[in-house]
Amino acid sequence: MDLHQLRCFVVVAEELHFGRAARRLDMLPSALSREIRLLETSLGTPLLLRTTRNVMLSQDGAAFVDDARGLLARADALAAEVRERGRRRSRSLIRVGAIDTAAAGLVPALLHDFRELRAAAAVQLVEDKTVRLVPKLLSGRLDIAFIRPPERLDKRIETMMLFHETPVVAVPSRHRLAGRRRLSIEALADEPMIVPDRSARPHSHDLTIKLFERAGLRPNLSQGAEEKQTIVQLVAAGLGLAIVPRSAARLGVSGVRFVPIAARETAGLDLLPMAAAWLRNARDPLRDEMLGLLRLRLPRYAAGA
Repeated sequence: MDLHQLRCFVVVAEELHFGRAARRLDMLPSALSREIRLLETSLGTPLLLRTTRNVMLSQDGAAFVDDARGLLARADALAAEVRERGRRRSRSLIRVGAIDTAAAGLVPALLHDFRELRAAAAVQLVEDKTVRLVPKLLSGRLDIAFIRPPERLDKRIETMMLFHETPVVAVPSRHRLAGRRRLSIEALADEPMIVPDRSARPHSHDLTIKLFERAGLRPNLSQGAEEKQTIVQLVAAGLGLAIVPRSAARLGVSGVRFVPIAARETAGLDLLPMAAAWLRNARDPLRDEMLGLLRLRLPRYAAGA
């Protein structure tokens, strides 16, 4: 039985006037009349008695109107229950975005602790670059994201600086520099460097350039690559060296050593920042709980950076 037709019949039965009923239903009177006729045809009996001036309930219509109201009330209650279940599910879902470094280091530890706090909450994780995570935050497709904050960020987004990651030099295992305990930038002066494209990874690109400029040098840019996994694989293949976050060692690529950069080379530079970002005016209790957990346990999460 068509619920729309039932609703049309109940409103006409209450108004006993097609024009007023049509206005209540935001329909044309002709369309309303057609729906009533279709209902009467499906039931095999007239529900309304029509004259040029009056509309009345037939005997069957009078007997049926209360049942129709009951059916509509039950259908509305069921729809409301389904919507409420959907709202409850949505409130128990948090959508987290993360750049690859955060997805490999910070996020697993954070989600482990968050699961202990909110065992019933579902987490949807999206791994991507900052340039693609920020639009997802703005559109509401993410609740929180772990990004490298760009120089200019939309004012609708709020951030919390977490820490700066430690850079290291990825060196082929058989390279003459692979056995060093520390590497200065001067030691890399003549080495081919694999540097990510700035449009994809501005912080990683600028880090290499800044370190060389600070030493009064220009890097020998031999190869570009976008993905960190690819960069480390290129190093393993002997195509060059690369300055990467220390967490890149977790990628497990054989044939590569990760050598720390001499501390004096990196002193005073804001290196590879990591920040939590979220939509400023969006209310989200789960996101706020995750931010509270970050503030409470940040030293432990930062220790692995």
